[in-house]
Order: sequence, then C-alpha cells, then structure tokens
Amino acid sequence: MTRHTLSLRTVRGFTLIELLVILVILALMAGLVGPQVMRYLGESKTKTAQVQIEELVSAMDLYRLDVGSYPSTAQGLQALVVQPAGVERWNGPYLRRREVPVDPWGNPYLYRAPGEHSTPFDIWSYGADGRPGGEGENADVVSW
Repeated sequence: MTRHTLSLRTVRGFTLIELLVILVILALMAGLVGPQVMRYLGESKTKTAQVQIEELVSAMDLYRLDVGSYPSTAQGLQALVVQPAGVERWNGPYLRRREVPVDPWGNPYLYRAPGEHSTPFDIWSYGADGRPGGEGENADVVSW
C-alpha cells in the first residue's frame, strides 16, 4: 500500500443518506420544540406587561402622595415624567427611566381617570393584537 492510498481509506465523510436522516431529525425536533418556545415567548411578554403596569400603578401612588390627586385622563401617564401645567407640588419624575414605557408589543399603555372598574384610574394594554379582548398573547393586560 502506498501512503496516498492509506490516507484516503482513513478519511471517511458522511453519505448523502446519513445527512438527510440528520436533517429530518432536526426538522422533527424543530417542529416539536418551536411552538413551545413561541408560547413561552408570548407568555413572557404578557408577564412583562403586568410588571410594567404594576410599576406604573406604584408611580401613580407616589404622584398622588405629592400632588393630592391622580393625573387626569388628559394629563395621562406623561404626568409621571413631565410636570403638568398648573400642578404645584409635583416632585417627579416618578419613573426610574424618566420616560413612560410602551408595552412589550410596542404600543403605548392606555390610561383613564377616574377608572371604570371601581378604581381611581385604569391602566391597560390590549395585548399583541392591539384590540380589546382576546385570548393568550392577544388578551388585555389590566391594572384592575
């Protein structure tokens, strides 16, 4: 045996059938795991929205302690970071980032005062679809 022949015998690659089998296995795994990952991603965005709304509610309480009332609907959530005209005892900004966050889907949070759910104010997001109602990731995330 020559040196050249020996080196060709020891180097062996994958056959086309072996590569196809590996690709089929990977495709099956992606088909099973992919939907689960997407579901968890949607759940994490909903949980993020809930945490952000809780932070906004806490900031509203601090605002009320300083000013004596919650911001009006017209003043909105912006009153937490910029002093509204005519408000004397404002001691903000009341949010750490000094800006009102948007929901995890890129939409602004909605605010209404007085609230319509036996609360002094309502803060909510319409979820992934940006429309009232829905289920799963499309469900509304609310402060009440």
